[in-house]
Amino acid sequence: MSQVKHVYDYPRPMVTVDAVVFGLREGVREVLLIERKHEPWQGSWALPGGFVDLDETLDAAVARELAEETGLYGVKLAQFHTFGAVNRDPRGRVITVAFTALVNWRDHAPRADDDAADVRWWPLDRLPSLAGDHDEIIRYAILWHEREGWQCM
Repeated sequence: MSQVKHVYDYPRPMVTVDAVVFGLREGVREVLLIERKHEPWQGSWALPGGFVDLDETLDAAVARELAEETGLYGVKLAQFHTFGAVNRDPRGRVITVAFTALVNWRDHAPRADDDAADVRWWPLDRLPSLAGDHDEIIRYAILWHEREGWQCM
C-alpha cells in the first residue's frame, strides 16, 4: 500500500471487530473465547477479534481475526451492535463492531494461534472473568439471538 497523506489534524478513533460465536453442546449454550497472549489483558479470556486493516471491509476483518486466532473458517457472522464507550480500551479510543454466529460446535475444532495463547468453548453459565467489556458484548449477543430465535447461521 502506498503512503497515504491524512488530511485531518485531530486524533481519530481506532476500529476493531469482535466475534461472538455460540455453540450448543448437549443442550448447553457455549461461547468461543481466546486467552489473550499479549497486553492489554494478557492472560485474560476474551472474544476473538482485532483491528480492522485500512484496506479491508468489516466482514473481511472479523472473518480474518476469527480464523487467525481460532482456526475457524467459513463461519457466517452477522453484525449486531457497535460498542463505543470512551474508555473501553487502555490503548486509546477504540470503537468495536461486534458480530455473532451460532454454529454446530461439532463442525469446528478450534485451535489457538496468532494473538491467542489458548482457545476453548465456555458454557454461558460458567464464563471466566473477561477482558474489557466483553461480558457486555456477550450479553448483547445473547439478546440479539433471543430476538432471532437462536437459529444456526
